Amino acid sequence: MMSAVLSIEDIHQTFYQGETAIEVLKGITLAVQAGEVVGLVGQSGSGKSTLLHIAGLLERPEKGQISINGKAITSNRDGARTRERLSHIGFVYQFHHLLPEFTALENVIMPQRIANQTWEKAEERGLLLLDKMGLSNRLDHIPAELSGGEQQRVAIARALANKPTLLLADEPTGNLDEKTSNIVMDELISLSHDTGVGALIATHNMDLADRMDRCFTLTDGKLSAR
Repeated sequence: MMSAVLSIEDIHQTFYQGETAIEVLKGITLAVQAGEVVGLVGQSGSGKSTLLHIAGLLERPEKGQISINGKAITSNRDGARTRERLSHIGFVYQFHHLLPEFTALENVIMPQRIANQTWEKAEERGLLLLDKMGLSNRLDHIPAELSGGEQQRVAIARALANKPTLLLADEPTGNLDEKTSNIVMDELISLSHDTGVGALIATHNMDLADRMDRCFTLTDGKLSAR
C-alpha cells in the first residue's frame, strides 16, 4: 500500500484587509501518496497558491495540521521546518527561476552541492534527471539558449535533484504553449510515477488536470473532487 508523503488535515487560513476577514481556506483535508500526481484547480484568487505554500512549510496555517512522510510538522520551529523543506520537498513555479549564468546541468548540480553532495554524485544525478526530461543534448546550454519548455524541464529536474518525497508545482506550464505544456506535463507525471515522488500540482489547464491521478477543485475555501 502506498504511504502518504503529504497529509493536510483541517487547514484553515484567513487574511485581513483592514477590518475585513477573508476566509481563504475553510477546513481543507487532503493526502498525497507516494508516486501519485494530484491536481488542484480553481479560479485565480481561490487559494491554490496559499494551500501550496502551507503544504510546502513556507506559511503557517491559522488552524490545522501538516504532516510530511507521517511526521507532524506544523508546530515545529522555523529551523526544523526549513530542514524538512530542504530534505523532503521540491518546488516548481510558473517561471523557472534558473540561474542565468549556469548551464542546465550546473543548475541541477547546484542544489545538491548546497546539500553537501560531492560533485561526482551531483553530476551523476543531474545527468540522470536531465536525460529523463529529454535534455541529454542540452546539458551545456545556459537558460538563455533554451526554449521555454526546456527551461521548465530543467527546473523540474532541479526540484527533484535532492530526491524529495514531495513535489509542489504552482502553474508549472502557465507560460507555455499547448504542445509544450503537454510535453512538460507528460514528463513530470512520468517522473513522479517512476521515482515514487508524490506531486501536488496547481493549474488552470483543465485538460492537463484531467490527466492526473486525482484532481480537486478549490472553490469558496473548500475542496471537491473533480
